[in-house]
Amino acid sequence: MSDAKDEFVEMMGRHFEEEGVPRIAGRLFGLVMLEEGDRSLDDLAETLQVSKGSVSSNARMLENWGLLERVTRPGDRRDYYHVAHDMTERLLNRQIERMQLFIGRLNQHRGSLDDLSGTPAARFDEMVRFNTLAIESLRNLAAEVVRSRPR
Repeated sequence: MSDAKDEFVEMMGRHFEEEGVPRIAGRLFGLVMLEEGDRSLDDLAETLQVSKGSVSSNARMLENWGLLERVTRPGDRRDYYHVAHDMTERLLNRQIERMQLFIGRLNQHRGSLDDLSGTPAARFDEMVRFNTLAIESLRNLAAEVVRSRPR
């Protein structure tokens, strides 16, 4: 890789790490962002100079988040990865699902806290209200992303 690509991959690693995500996940995503096609776990591990197991577990995490997509090839037992073509929609939908889950948990526990009133009750209401508004905004953003996608 060129110096500029190395710097980008390392910057992505630091950025993800600042967000509480393993640095290798950021480096992996940065590397795959720069690629046109699919990359095998072996190739990714070699390029990043880390273990295949580390690349595999972080690739699965990024796949679960919707950033990467795993593909297979007939007659080849290896897994290959590329950036998911609809990663922005997947990220938005994942965030919406997480917020909906949070609202459900807040509501479930608020119902079981019989003596909840005053400021603590207002905190619960504010968290539900905030997350409900955020979900609405994220749904609008997701719809705009789909509408504005080049055909």
